[in-house]
Amino acid sequence: MPKLVKLYVTSVAIGFALGAVFVAMLLWFDVAGLGRLVLASPSGWIAGLMLWAFNGIVFGGVQFGIAVMRLGQDDDHTPRGGRLIPIRVPVVARSKPGAPRRR
Repeated sequence: MPKLVKLYVTSVAIGFALGAVFVAMLLWFDVAGLGRLVLASPSGWIAGLMLWAFNGIVFGGVQFGIAVMRLGQDDDHTPRGGRLIPIRVPVVARSKPGAPRRR
């Protein structure tokens, strides 16, 4: 399996696990009465499944984004170019035609 596909699958699995933990905490702590509503309803399992699926998609995407951004990170933070020398550039302020002059 290519490394990028393996990274994606791993990130999505971690994201769905985090989504499951998040939904379990939402239901356990009964945030905004959500736990009572989902657990008391006969079709509440559908709501729980949808919560888990959509939060898993979000957390999986975030996890993959973080993993991809960390791929190009160097531990060595030394500059790799020449020296930067600041140069003073004179700027002449011009007003638009017809605009009132400031004093």
